[in-house]
Amino acid sequence: MTDVPEPRLRERYKKEIVAALMKRFEYTSSMQVPRLERIVVNMGLGAAVGNPKIIDNAVEELKAITGQKPVITRAKKAIANFKLREGLPIGVKVTLRRERMWEFLDRLVTLALPRVRDFRGTSPRAFDGAGNYTLGLKEQIVFPEINFDSVDSVKGMNITFVTTAQSNEEAKELLARLGMPFRS
Repeated sequence: MTDVPEPRLRERYKKEIVAALMKRFEYTSSMQVPRLERIVVNMGLGAAVGNPKIIDNAVEELKAITGQKPVITRAKKAIANFKLREGLPIGVKVTLRRERMWEFLDRLVTLALPRVRDFRGTSPRAFDGAGNYTLGLKEQIVFPEINFDSVDSVKGMNITFVTTAQSNEEAKELLARLGMPFRS
């Protein structure tokens, strides 16, 4: 079996961030230190009701961005005003764990976010109270894996970071130390 190197951010988390968080929040055990559990990348595609081809394009793009095949999400309820029937495909999502999660976070923080137009940092107020953070991107083309010429329509996405933190303060400190550029 080949020896795959450990993702850069996970290595930094184990060596530096755990000790820093233990000191900052006065934990008695390293098991109390909050950690990143998973990252969920979601694309809601309401326009797919009129044009089902959009779903196929979104699946390919999300697969290129995350390195994992996305799951197609379907409508739970019928809404006549939006011409939406129950069971119609209206989005795609990927749940990243372990190595893929660390690699994605590294690419997001070092490559994709600096490419966002007029970027001044991410909002420090997008925490849910349970230690999870959601970041919205207006366009998928900030990722270098997406070929700008092959994009038919610009699609937004939500990226949710699920942590084991007990409070927003702990989660913010963890993500900031992992490189998330929060607005001050």
